[in-house]
Amino acid sequence: MLFSSRLNYRRSNAIESIYFILSPHTRVLTRQLLRSKSTAKRQIIGTALLDALSDLARIDIVKLKVSAAKQWHKKRRGRVVFKQYGFYRPKSHYIHVNNRTAVRGQTVAGKTFLNTLLHEWLHHYDYKKLGLRSIHTRGFYARLRDLKEKLICP
Repeated sequence: MLFSSRLNYRRSNAIESIYFILSPHTRVLTRQLLRSKSTAKRQIIGTALLDALSDLARIDIVKLKVSAAKQWHKKRRGRVVFKQYGFYRPKSHYIHVNNRTAVRGQTVAGKTFLNTLLHEWLHHYDYKKLGLRSIHTRGFYARLRDLKEKLICP
């Protein structure tokens, strides 16, 4: 059940942690993903990581598409003013992440790729597990930080 905007915002801010325990396997996949560079490897490892996270959280899995295309971006007066690293579609459980930078088309850094992947998956977690209309609140970023810290710590 989705809540009114004000209640949704307050509820999102009040939740600062993820509510499931990560497995050692998710940490191994995270380390592999941080070291990977190719679109194909990131597709395989990213899918495995998101499947594992969804299973642990007991929510529907998502379909991941890692694209070799450049990030979508807007320019104003010749300067990049907006970049879209990825997106999540809640009704279809679909996550899209680009593996190339907006302007130069270089491979996205491992940390940036992981951050984008987890950011988009957290929208899915909010929507499916917490019943939130997932928006960028202080609580959303606290949950993202909590998830990343738990995945990266030894």
